[in-house]
Amino acid sequence: MNMQQMIIQAQKLQREINKAQDELKAKEFTVEKGGAVKVVVKGDCRVKSIEIDKDALAPENKEMVEEMVMMAINEAEDQIEKESEAINNKYTSRPGIF
Repeated sequence: MNMQQMIIQAQKLQREINKAQDELKAKEFTVEKGGAVKVVVKGDCRVKSIEIDKDALAPENKEMVEEMVMMAINEAEDQIEKESEAINNKYTSRPGIF
């Protein structure tokens, strides 16, 4: 493979990676906890929405609801991280790349 072919292959690979990363950023990850909390996080790790069931909003449930929100956000971020790693592995573990 000559240098020009390597450059073309690298540019193509970069476009594919950028496209996959853009798709990940636009994707929504939804996590529900305890039937009382629903969190939607975009692939760029920005929280899009948090829904809390009105029955869970009693003062005695405050700590439980806070914990469910935190757990849901963390789980969504874990899902995003795993998908991001899968994208990276897909493109960096290809045979014949450099």
